[in-house]
Amino acid sequence: MPADPLLAWFDEHARVLPWRAPDRTPWGVLVSEVMLQQTPVSRVEPAWRAWLARWPTPAALAAASPADVLRAWDRLGYPRRALRLHACAAAIVARHGGEVPDDEAALLALPGVGAYTAAAVRAFAFGRRAVVLDTNVRRVLARHAAGAALPAPTQTSAEVALADRLTPSDDAGAARWALATMELGALVCTARAPRCEACPLASSCAWLTAGRPPDEHAHRRRGQPWEGTDRQVRGRVMALLRGAIGPVPADAVAAVWPDARQLTRCVEALVADGLVVPLTVTGATAGPDDEPASYRLP
Repeated sequence: MPADPLLAWFDEHARVLPWRAPDRTPWGVLVSEVMLQQTPVSRVEPAWRAWLARWPTPAALAAASPADVLRAWDRLGYPRRALRLHACAAAIVARHGGEVPDDEAALLALPGVGAYTAAAVRAFAFGRRAVVLDTNVRRVLARHAAGAALPAPTQTSAEVALADRLTPSDDAGAARWALATMELGALVCTARAPRCEACPLASSCAWLTAGRPPDEHAHRRRGQPWEGTDRQVRGRVMALLRGAIGPVPADAVAAVWPDARQLTRCVEALVADGLVVPLTVTGATAGPDDEPASYRLP
């Protein structure tokens, strides 16, 4: 994959994003990567700005209550990520003196930080060489190198090896390469409507040369409906609790969804994930044999 045309394209077309600014902090980069998981940039940017204004350091977030963290997270994707980020901040304070580590093993040991997030933080926050392989990068590599419309549903070791071979050996070059490849996938080499005519790599793209064959894994991919799903139910319960000042009576929670069995299943899942606390009439946390009288955020 030729680097020069890609990097020249990136220099001209890269989006101006606050977590890429010269004054970015490692904490700001880490927060952005957690927020951007399955959430578009347009929704993340204002939330990121508000979050960093309120909790500019890991120590500031670690000192917040889980309930405040969940309220601030609002509808930014499944809120368990917010609690993991809260736990991550606490671990950074306890283990690293409040500073985000740049060591891969130390990053991977933090709550909620996986291989991609660790690599992204090392590359984008510290300018270190790392193999950054997100959905956009996987798609660019699949099309350009393998001639496939989309990568396999599950990441493979072959993809990681390919990305490693293509990533420049020097720190600065690798970090810039990662950003450029990711940006190309986000803006041009998109999943549903790729703009091949605007791609700086079009002349060497195996997929375009092959006539843009269809996705061979289409039968394995499933859409993610919203209406009537457990995700919708959980979202309604969380929205109700986020908007309440104190505990919400159980009958008010029951009113958010007509299917009592589905609602019970979803509430139990939220409790199991630590996102909701069931309370008895006395205000004590309900046990497995107690009938909750109300619910609150943790």
